[in-house]
Amino acid sequence: MRLRNRPWFLKSVLLVLLILPLILFLLPAHFFDKGQSVCLSVLLFDTTCYGCGITRAVHHAIHFDFKTAYAYNKLVVVVLPLLIYVWGAEVFKLYRRLKNPPEKKNGF
Repeated sequence: MRLRNRPWFLKSVLLVLLILPLILFLLPAHFFDKGQSVCLSVLLFDTTCYGCGITRAVHHAIHFDFKTAYAYNKLVVVVLPLLIYVWGAEVFKLYRRLKNPPEKKNGF
């Protein structure tokens, strides 16, 4: 059986996916506001890109500070719902795989 099909592995991944948003919510809203940018566009060309500030924007939106989130990056209104959808779909998929494990095949 492959590692990704083992129940303990699926449970571990599901646990991480469920705890990660809680950890991000428990971090202060200004946690990612300071520090040097890791954006290659800023580091190499000293110019901002469409993704600049999206991490800070999403983190502020998670804390319901939508005005600051929108100020950091206006694309947060698109990115955050997509992130929530992808996260929910992955959690649901893992939950279904745990409830209905694949049948074992014979060695033939």
